[in-house]
Amino acid sequence: MTNKFENIVQEIDEKYKAINQKTEAHLEGLLWAKPITYWDYIQTDALLNLQVQRTTLPDENVFIMYHQVNEILFKMILWEINQLSHTEKPTTTFFTERLMRISRYFDMLTTSFDIMGDGMEVEQYMKFRHTLTPASGFQSAQYRMIEFSSTDLINLIDYRFRATIDRNTPYTHAFEHLYWQAAGKDHTTGEKSYLLLEFERKYKDEFLRYMEEYNTINLWRKFKQLPEEDQKNTELIAAMRHYDKTVNITWVMGHLNAARKYIGDGDATGGSDWKKYMHPKHQRRIFFPELWTDEELKTWGENL
Repeated sequence: MTNKFENIVQEIDEKYKAINQKTEAHLEGLLWAKPITYWDYIQTDALLNLQVQRTTLPDENVFIMYHQVNEILFKMILWEINQLSHTEKPTTTFFTERLMRISRYFDMLTTSFDIMGDGMEVEQYMKFRHTLTPASGFQSAQYRMIEFSSTDLINLIDYRFRATIDRNTPYTHAFEHLYWQAAGKDHTTGEKSYLLLEFERKYKDEFLRYMEEYNTINLWRKFKQLPEEDQKNTELIAAMRHYDKTVNITWVMGHLNAARKYIGDGDATGGSDWKKYMHPKHQRRIFFPELWTDEELKTWGENL
């Protein structure tokens, strides 16, 4: 055996001894293991069988696959945020690299709206959309997690209640005043819609844990841990602003414009007041307000 081979065998032996395993048993297992294939590794068959239509209309499949791709990208974003947020003292280089990865995923999401916006027949969509009621993209839990892990919670509170909420406010109280709560409530009675009740039944406990977990380790908090000199770096600030604007203006407006094309002034499938809920100028979703000028904050999302 060559020295390289002997070294590899020794390292394998040490690896299994460290967990009280017999190396020879694992090596023997390799005799009977199947070689890996692309389709097994990527789970292609499982992935391509996740599209289940509720109608016979062909463009419904476009709608399903588009949203599934979105959720995969959301997962990739959360994967990067998780690594960054749980690194105790990230270097500026590490922070910047991970932030750019996250931004590229959202850039991809933003440019993808042409696929759905121009990739379905309006007539088909107006038929199959009624079979989706009361489901709604409003119910994307991963998108809410991206918000919770990107910024301080106060920036996600309905602006009408921000003066009454601070970092000592119970998470359950803050949860009831998140900006998107208004979209799921009857404006006259204050009662929650079925859309919102089901969303909370499924995810509320998980959301509350997530809110607490990222209270001190969200992207903004990790940015503030960087050396003061680096916090003033123009390229890094530009990257932070790009992420903020992409998530809270560009991507949102792409979604809003696609909705306008297909449903005009109609109701969303889940019954939410989608025009006010989605437009950035109404709820003023801003992850990093300290990185914007007073004038930019004042006109956030306007003139679009």
